[in-house]
Amino acid sequence: MDPWTLLQLADSALPTGGFAHSGGLEAALQLGRCGGPEGLARFVDEALWSAGSAALPFVSAAHAEPARFAALDLRCDASLPSAVQNRASRLQGQAFLRAAAAVRPERVARLGAEAERGGTPGHHAPVFGAVLGLLGAEPGVARSLFLFQTARGVLSAAVRLGAAGPLEVQGLLALARRTGEAVSAATAGRAPEEAASTSPLLDLWQAHQDRLYSRLFRS
Repeated sequence: MDPWTLLQLADSALPTGGFAHSGGLEAALQLGRCGGPEGLARFVDEALWSAGSAALPFVSAAHAEPARFAALDLRCDASLPSAVQNRASRLQGQAFLRAAAAVRPERVARLGAEAERGGTPGHHAPVFGAVLGLLGAEPGVARSLFLFQTARGVLSAAVRLGAAGPLEVQGLLALARRTGEAVSAATAGRAPEEAASTSPLLDLWQAHQDRLYSRLFRS
């Protein structure tokens, strides 16, 4: 995969809709379950381990075999019973697919047509893996980029929620690298059949999003 395309897909300006989601951080803050730099750092670590156990198996499988995308997408759909999480995954996956097709239509457009034709939900993890696989990214690069965007999404939401400043967030994002590397190594060989949620509190915060009286994010 050429470095230019990789940088473009990693760019926060890529219109994937991630800015509309906090990954449960907004609910956690309002419920008083996350406060200060240490609390925010713990939340990011929790989000990374959760993504590693529940989503990375689908990223890896779709990356290795993009032709299995439809079956993996349906399995991913079944693994997300929470309405809030399921909706967020669909919205971000479909947006990432459209954005990637605009960047490299000759490689990705067919995947979008296949998803539309098959009526699959287009969840973020299998879409991400299949796109990176079609574009020739190394497996480790695909996993790292997925985890990086997970951490960056949470921390970007923290800035807009007033929980941290931009410079403070960059420091936390740099520190999250160690957790991201540990998560990627620990889950590298995990199959989609082994995907599981390992953070019940994070799941509850994400599910609580629709119950907030006032909210800035969709999830």
